Amino acid sequence: MMSLMSALEELEKAADTLPPDQKQELMLFLAARLRTQGGRLPEPRQYSAEEIEGWIAEDDADWKKLIAGA
Repeated sequence: MMSLMSALEELEKAADTLPPDQKQELMLFLAARLRTQGGRLPEPRQYSAEEIEGWIAEDDADWKKLIAGA
């Protein structure tokens, strides 16, 4: 009989082979199952304005490098 851990590993490997649209469909399926079985979704993450501004600045810098051909 397959252990729970090896079953999970098999599922993870199979999920890695799916194209993005099927991965999204799988996520929605699992989320629906969790909701019907009383599972709770994680609380939304809270980010500070400084963290968000830092990410935006980093994205802008990366974009400028890409445009410059670096």
